[in-house]
Amino acid sequence: MNGTISESTEVAIRLGCFAGVLIVMAIWERIAPRRKLTVAKPLRWTSNLSLVAINTVMARIVMPVSAVAVAIAAESHRWGLLSLIDWPRWLETILAVIILDLAIYLQHVVFHAVPLFWRLHKVHHADLDLDVTSGVRFHTLEILLSAVIKLAAIAALGPPAIAVIIFEVLLNATSMFNHSNVSMPLWFDRILRLLVVTPDMHRVHHSIIRRETDSNYGFNFPWWDRLLGTYRPQPEAGHEGMTIGLPTLRDERETERLPAILWLPFRGCSREN
Repeated sequence: MNGTISESTEVAIRLGCFAGVLIVMAIWERIAPRRKLTVAKPLRWTSNLSLVAINTVMARIVMPVSAVAVAIAAESHRWGLLSLIDWPRWLETILAVIILDLAIYLQHVVFHAVPLFWRLHKVHHADLDLDVTSGVRFHTLEILLSAVIKLAAIAALGPPAIAVIIFEVLLNATSMFNHSNVSMPLWFDRILRLLVVTPDMHRVHHSIIRRETDSNYGFNFPWWDRLLGTYRPQPEAGHEGMTIGLPTLRDERETERLPAILWLPFRGCSREN
């Protein structure tokens, strides 16, 4: 399959999944919202989705190779840890997806802990509301830095190309899902969060309270937070009563307008911001 995966096919798969999940979650948010929004949706959606467009164009211009291309090269040249084993392809694919998800979890923790990286990542946390578009709201420089880290992880791991495609699609889809402003039965949430990060689980991570912000880092799988001690089941103020965002960034002119979003990392690196 590695030899038949073209760049255009990869892009089509990812774009199709992005559009599908965006539409489904937007409809769900409309039918059964979890919280009342505080900022006009047209403003936030225009800014957040415009940022996605900028990021997509910049990544294509700046990054010379795709993640799948690196995976194909690694496999053909026998690079990476998985080249040391000879397990069935399906097992290596599952293992690669799990390891790459762990790498993203660790990257997320580091981006909270290191002030220079927090400058970039706070763009994601400055959103005053949380909905499906928050899951793709990242500063362009963070997207580029994350891409470099991801390419290095893929080269070091040597996963099958199909594993990289699955991981990329899952990461994008689950990020939009678990940032969505959707309501589901509490009993279902308790079961589902054993397998995947749910909206109620991840919403805690966007609390204005720092000890809650520094928890529930997972995007795809919920296991890393539980295993590594960063899991927090519920926000102290409850999901309807909690405040989303950062303590000193409460003006939508600074947090929800595209020029201000792009400038935000250069306003200072204080972790409190």
